[in-house]
Amino acid sequence: MVQAGRKYVFDFDSTLTRVEALDVLAEITLNGNSNKEEIIREIQEITNLGIDGDISFTESLERRIKLLNAHKSDLEVLVDQLRDKISRSIESNKEFFEAYSDDIYVISCGFKEFIDPIVKEYNIPEHRVYANTFKFDEDGKIIGFDEANVLATHNGKIACLKNLDLEGEVQVIGDGYSDYVMREAGIADKFFAYTENVHREKAAKNADYITPNLDEFLFVNKLPRKISYPKNRIKILLLENVHSDAFENLSKEGFSVELLKSSLPEEELIEKVKGVHVLGIRSKTQVTQKVLDAADKLMAVGAFCIGTTQIDLEACKKKGVVVFNAPYSNTRSVVELAIGEIIMLMRSIFPRSTEIHGGQWNKTAANSKEVRGKNLGIVGYGNIGKQLSVLAEAIGMRVYYYDVADQLALGNAIKCNTLEDLLNVSDVVTLHIDDSKTNKNFIGEREINQMKDGAMLVNLSRGFIVDIEALVKALKSGKIAGAAIDVFPEEPGSNGDFHTELQGLQNVILTPHIGGSTEEAQRDIADFVPNKIMDYINSGNTVDAVNFPNIRLPKQNTSHRFLHIHKNVPGIMAKINKVLARYDMNITGQYLSTDNEVGYVISDLDKEYNKEVIKELKKIDNTIKFRVLY
Repeated sequence: MVQAGRKYVFDFDSTLTRVEALDVLAEITLNGNSNKEEIIREIQEITNLGIDGDISFTESLERRIKLLNAHKSDLEVLVDQLRDKISRSIESNKEFFEAYSDDIYVISCGFKEFIDPIVKEYNIPEHRVYANTFKFDEDGKIIGFDEANVLATHNGKIACLKNLDLEGEVQVIGDGYSDYVMREAGIADKFFAYTENVHREKAAKNADYITPNLDEFLFVNKLPRKISYPKNRIKILLLENVHSDAFENLSKEGFSVELLKSSLPEEELIEKVKGVHVLGIRSKTQVTQKVLDAADKLMAVGAFCIGTTQIDLEACKKKGVVVFNAPYSNTRSVVELAIGEIIMLMRSIFPRSTEIHGGQWNKTAANSKEVRGKNLGIVGYGNIGKQLSVLAEAIGMRVYYYDVADQLALGNAIKCNTLEDLLNVSDVVTLHIDDSKTNKNFIGEREINQMKDGAMLVNLSRGFIVDIEALVKALKSGKIAGAAIDVFPEEPGSNGDFHTELQGLQNVILTPHIGGSTEEAQRDIADFVPNKIMDYINSGNTVDAVNFPNIRLPKQNTSHRFLHIHKNVPGIMAKINKVLARYDMNITGQYLSTDNEVGYVISDLDKEYNKEVIKELKKIDNTIKFRVLY
């Protein structure tokens, strides 16, 4: 039902549209002009001076029209372009304008010639559009504007709104100080600074509400809207200096995002995570039970890396927190580093480099071998192991692999039935196994003794899978001729001093956990993980979730979507449907997926609903989390 007694006054430029229309008109009319960029910059400067009230609007208008050199025919092109530049949240909430059109007004210092055709498509008739009008000469050239129009004068919006003498509460929604002045003059009850397209500090600091999008405006006023909860109210905390593209991707979607460069110790994270809906981390941040207990609004954790042992996955599941990671995004980077390090170890490049840095010239072929024809043993034949297998074979190595799971060989790779078989035959052993805690000291003294004398070891997986003490002993004795270690049993939370017993040993390459740290990999991760997070927040999809039943949902545009996470006990689905039936809800689609511990039910409904139905669904026994979309 439409609320009586409230009127909504919208600005046009940079509010209903993402742009200032006269700036777009300048792009059209100045096309081919050698001074185009300079003139457009001048027009934009004049626009901003007028919006902020630093020059009179009349002066602003006169100066811009003179620079435009526009024709009536240009306005048709302008209208076509403006149709593609409607503010995103305005466009997605078109139903609001259609339902409440009797209470919506447009007061703009723009021009009816291009405003009317645009807002007409949002069910706003031209008699509720108050704006300037152009003057044309007999050839159709724009030569000025109607100076008698009150909106062509300084603070014209005040006079316009006062003349309308609207009854009831008047709310003004706009991006500029010239919109705020209606509130300042006392003829509007509230001013909403609309910042979706541009944040004007002078308007924002005086606003009753800062409104990053129309969803927020509708939410505050308890009006019908496309989404149930504005995205700007969803807080995302990114730690450990994840790639800036992640920040950009999530911010562009409308979420409130904070990016910190380092990980946080448990006590600091406990404080920081309060009120956070999504937490993004890499490998250093520990998401413990205590952290999760403090995370009162947490819906999802994004691991911007492959491993997830730093996250208490079971505790997340029990609290209905979905975890996503990036299992494929940095595969190529790790494989390339492995290939490079294998070649450097076989050629003794690191000792030669260290010598010449110290001023020693030692040209020798001793302990320098080609990789061609050598046996590479890959422990862990997953995404990384398989790709490494292909590249190693391409440079002439014979590939052997061992995996606890049954994996199909690629190319000419030979499967080993036991780890011992692989260790016995390999000239180089490279480790690519998962981060299960059962793999601690997977390679210890016993396994090292099973390797060929003079073999090499590469570890780019997890630090705790190699017994460092045993490895140091083998390197010093010559049993192992070289090693490349990128990961360590204990790693610092941020850059700084570090010590390991492997430092200073001959033919040992040490790197600070950078196997997946390439610009390309970090960009891919910064794209993959945010997309998974956004898909879950926006639609409920849990495809590729690490700890949760996977559901791929169809896109939903016309119905409400209820998401219900619960303990996996018998009868929950029946109880959900009983509640929906009691409130006469028509289900257009329903999806269920479970694992041993939790169930995830999504119900799509095609009609408006009594808010009491939400309370009833939340009260169902064994409910963990419930939320509404659309």
